[in-house]
Amino acid sequence: MEKGINQEKPISSVIRERIREAGAPFAANDNIAQYIREGEMPQLEAELEEKIQGVLETLLIDTENDHNTRETAHRVAKMYLGEVFSGRYTERPRITEFPNVKQLNQIYTVGPIAIRSACSHHLVPIMGQCWIGVIPSDHVIGISKFSRLANWIFSRPQIQEEATVQLADELERLIKPYGLAVIVKAKHECMSWRGVKEHDCAMTTSVMRGYFLKNTATRLEFLSLIKDL
Repeated sequence: MEKGINQEKPISSVIRERIREAGAPFAANDNIAQYIREGEMPQLEAELEEKIQGVLETLLIDTENDHNTRETAHRVAKMYLGEVFSGRYTERPRITEFPNVKQLNQIYTVGPIAIRSACSHHLVPIMGQCWIGVIPSDHVIGISKFSRLANWIFSRPQIQEEATVQLADELERLIKPYGLAVIVKAKHECMSWRGVKEHDCAMTTSVMRGYFLKNTATRLEFLSLIKDL
């Protein structure tokens, strides 16, 4: 063995093999928290920092003498894993369910909830708002939990269409409502910062299920409620 050469596998390779052995997906918007062991996230951050430093060097940025970029690789690695992509690496936030004791069966809405994500095509920001409508069945959740859940889902490299469906799926699993509506309106930096450079263009996606899908009057009532929010 040549002296000084580390023969250990990168921690990303160890985790990747673990995921593949389980036959699990690890696309950009998948959550892989269950395959990461205690103590591995700091190792992953250190590996990522080293690779981002390589990107900066390939871009011919003098991080040794440029005081503005000297710590950029560290900051970006920490940001990706701990903030903007944290929904991939952390368990779903604890969501406490409550029995619908009074058998409430009217629409209640939550929003606008601020959503922050990143386009999985170019890794640039997606920023917008989300509205949720629910007709509860046997269980309800606290209002703040909608925001926590939305943040967990959207804090991954995404396309907006899939993120909207993911959020609806998660809510449906949690509370099994009679009706569920999710609407997301967001601006994409991949359209305004590059490409066609459309600064005022926004994308709206919606998922309607249960009573909101089957009953036009119910759907219109929800849309009317969020119109003034």
